[in-house]
Amino acid sequence: MPNTERLYYNDSHLIEFEARVVDVTERVSGWTAVVLDRTAFYPTGGGQPSDTGTLNGSRVVECIDDGERGVVHVVQGFTPARDTIVAGRIDWARRLDHMQQHTGQHILSQAFAQLFNAPTKSFRVLEQSCEIDIELHNPTTEVIERGVELANNVVWEDRAITIHNVSAAEAAAMPLRKEPASEGELRLIEIEGFDLTPCGGTHAYRTGEVGMIAMRSWERAKGLTRVEFVAGTRALADYRRANKSARDVAALFSCGRDDVAQHAAQLVEENKELRRQVRALEEVEAGVEAERLWSAASVGLDETRVADGTRVADAMRVVKHVFENRDAEFLKRVAHALISHSRTIALLGSRENDAARLVFARSPDAPGDMNGVMREACALLDGRGGGKPDMAQGGGKNVARLAEAIDAAAASLTGS
Repeated sequence: MPNTERLYYNDSHLIEFEARVVDVTERVSGWTAVVLDRTAFYPTGGGQPSDTGTLNGSRVVECIDDGERGVVHVVQGFTPARDTIVAGRIDWARRLDHMQQHTGQHILSQAFAQLFNAPTKSFRVLEQSCEIDIELHNPTTEVIERGVELANNVVWEDRAITIHNVSAAEAAAMPLRKEPASEGELRLIEIEGFDLTPCGGTHAYRTGEVGMIAMRSWERAKGLTRVEFVAGTRALADYRRANKSARDVAALFSCGRDDVAQHAAQLVEENKELRRQVRALEEVEAGVEAERLWSAASVGLDETRVADGTRVADAMRVVKHVFENRDAEFLKRVAHALISHSRTIALLGSRENDAARLVFARSPDAPGDMNGVMREACALLDGRGGGKPDMAQGGGKNVARLAEAIDAAAASLTGS
């Protein structure tokens, strides 16, 4: 069976065509896989998603490159007969978007290669943005913006984009940006006076069609520099979202959009200071709460053997308490204050956001393994926890058994 003639290779702006059906396969999903003798639909590949559109009015939801078999059109809604002629139509908005992103990637990749000798290792068109991974050492925002600036200058110069079909021998003598991934005849995309690279994707006629390229973010990833960018209509959509967010935040501060960063930085500093004050007050509150609980706790008698073999009675306090809507940090503060007293065991819990929290602690001269007791208590709460012999924490989702878990821990430690 001959391979599909790919019309998009020579005309990326072709959106309507006619073709003959050469193969039809019914899928269990209810969709149909259709192979045509020629197609303008671009199949998924090279980091670029496939086109969508219609065949005789029924939806083409995906196109797949099936090698020698050709381009498979996954069609929803009808089953055409073999050897019939069908009319295809490409979703132009999607095609334009993908052309802008892919052409923008060529320009941006060459900009980084030209300025910093940083080749592109991979490219992906995502739902709202695109990513390229480049070998850029010691990246900074300023360095990456230099690459974006050069790329946009090339876009706005509206340079011609030309397709060349050459042999491998001819390509070997050309200044290609990257080595070809296939053998035989090659399809080269040339951006006038700027870039020449092998590629099977869809591209603009001129760089001006890309509109503009904007960097959203960058990060180090797997030894490379990952740059997230948008081009063309995506850049406009991204600007609208970012501008709306900036204006919404500015309205909260009752300031201009460009003053948001200054006001936000001031608010962050004020928040840090308030948090410091809150922590200081919580320390005081924890100390006061600990003293109240320690004073109210019953005093038990715990016999302790001394060196001469006699026994003496020594006082020990087990403090049990359940708080409402207190986090683990507060429980630990109270526990630390409690075990500053000698012969004291603190068994503290909290009901917080439909979850149970536990902190168990003991003073150095009190008996018991808090780690072991915590594990047993967490089992009752359908949770988990652990720590050291003198302090442990944990929790679980069975809030109803919180008091029971603390009582069981106390019984385990006191033997009562």
